[in-house]
Amino acid sequence: MRSPLNVVAVSGSTSRPSRSLALAEATLAELGQRVAIRPSIIQLGDIARPLGAALWRSELDEAAEQALRQIESADLLLVVAPVYRGSYPGLLKHLFDLIDINALIDTPILLAATGGSERHALVTDHQLRPLFSFFQAVTLPIGIYAAETDFHEYRVVNPAVRQRIELAAERAAGVLGARTDALLRIA
Repeated sequence: MRSPLNVVAVSGSTSRPSRSLALAEATLAELGQRVAIRPSIIQLGDIARPLGAALWRSELDEAAEQALRQIESADLLLVVAPVYRGSYPGLLKHLFDLIDINALIDTPILLAATGGSERHALVTDHQLRPLFSFFQAVTLPIGIYAAETDFHEYRVVNPAVRQRIELAAERAAGVLGARTDALLRIA
């Protein structure tokens, strides 16, 4: 029997509750229907102050350092960014500025974003994908975007967004399954 895969979601919102967290939870739940995972969620708001005060990784407190280690050890990383003024928050970028430059090589990354309107729907492709290309990560071709109107009481209610989550989870599960099978053959 295969061990559950370590799937780490980063919710890039500092607010609670947040649509970014709701989208992360919905996506993890859907992925868990398709493949055995050990999910964890890093909420940027939980580490915002020590993270924002650190210029170097050595200045982080234990909670923020643990979050970086979780990201670096993920079998799959789900990054959900809220969109502010056309891009993801600077603090989310700062989090990834402190990640080891080689830690995410070949790590599958599922990109998602939330915003006030459909105007920001391309943020996953125009803003997030280049960031993870720098890390030589494998950004999955399917991203998820949800606008404010796609939620009700912090639950995804738009059927089109639900279908997108299902499709993204299906594709991510396929990538994870293929990676696991290949690793088992060489082990």
